[in-house]
Amino acid sequence: MTLNAEAQELLEKVRVVQPVLAAEAAESERLRRPTDAAIDALEKSGVFRLLVPRSYGGLEFDLDAFVEVGLTLGEVDVSLAWVTTFYIEHNWILCQFPEAFQKELFAGCDHVLAPATIAPTGEGQPVDGGYRLRGRWQWGTGSAHGSWVLVGAPSDPELGLASVRFFALPRDQVKIEDTWHVDGMCGTGSNDLLIEDVFVPAQHTAPIPQLVAGQGEGARLHKSPLYRTPMIPVLSLAASMPIVGRARAVARSFQDRLREHVRLGSGTAQAAKPAAQMHLARGNVEARQAELLLRDVATEVMALRDQASLADRGRWAASLAHAVHQSRRVIQDVALASGASIHFKRHPLQRALRDVNTATSHVVFDLDARLELYGGALLGIGPSSPLF
Repeated sequence: MTLNAEAQELLEKVRVVQPVLAAEAAESERLRRPTDAAIDALEKSGVFRLLVPRSYGGLEFDLDAFVEVGLTLGEVDVSLAWVTTFYIEHNWILCQFPEAFQKELFAGCDHVLAPATIAPTGEGQPVDGGYRLRGRWQWGTGSAHGSWVLVGAPSDPELGLASVRFFALPRDQVKIEDTWHVDGMCGTGSNDLLIEDVFVPAQHTAPIPQLVAGQGEGARLHKSPLYRTPMIPVLSLAASMPIVGRARAVARSFQDRLREHVRLGSGTAQAAKPAAQMHLARGNVEARQAELLLRDVATEVMALRDQASLADRGRWAASLAHAVHQSRRVIQDVALASGASIHFKRHPLQRALRDVNTATSHVVFDLDARLELYGGALLGIGPSSPLF
């Protein structure tokens, strides 16, 4: 993808900050959340403004810039890249809320750090002027540094999922429960979010089915076609880029490792062995395939936006899930061919392996389900959920 000069400048800032993020990765894992230093470095780079309208002080770049930045962040640390790409995407979601709330939110800032969870595990009860909200939500990625929180919940018991809305709340109205004890993606701080009977004004909510269709308030309020993009492809790209980017970097670094690695008892550098050469070639080809597939999806999404058919959206979902699973295989194969020393906790490859094994468990990467949806769409069978 060819970026304009302004987007290229942001990408260069992200590259400059890569060593800082790499240096913070082990400490983020120990803390089970991003370090303050990592978030501070990212804020100074301006990356969180990527999808915010220029009218609010943002950069208003499109998905092509999002992809380049996300892949570059993924090269050094899947967990931190995951938090960052979702923070960026959640700013895009907030630009789909009613105009009055957008103006209130961005009055004194050009971006917001907001964990979000779409799973409708809470309950919103309509009351005069808004809703009473209660419930528990898992997977609150980025909860440690959030100033706002976004959660999904049905707003009409009779309509069920068809009435699911995003509810935006200030951080001090949400209890963060420390539940994030996991074997991978440790540095994301994806703790549980608890809300106990809080009033949420109607203007602090947005109907998720409209966002899924690319017809949220942002499509009406903002000129850029970015804001009439269906939500699920944007979410899926945000989740995919850290994994695909890490596979790209792992395949590249394997080349350097082979030149210097001599297995015990062999007396010969791995680089001289045909089997190692084949592993290297396969890893680079498959990482490149995954990256090209991701870029192809982003290009199609930008071309079609809210005019995409169910089959188009099904293909995007299945393609991104496939790219992510292929990226995981690249990292697994490289780890298998790299010897026992990569399993020391100090080695970044063991963390990458654990991170991608956990990240691919995300519902958008359920490959069987994505293929079923795409196959059904090809046959004219609509999805069973309004959230596709």
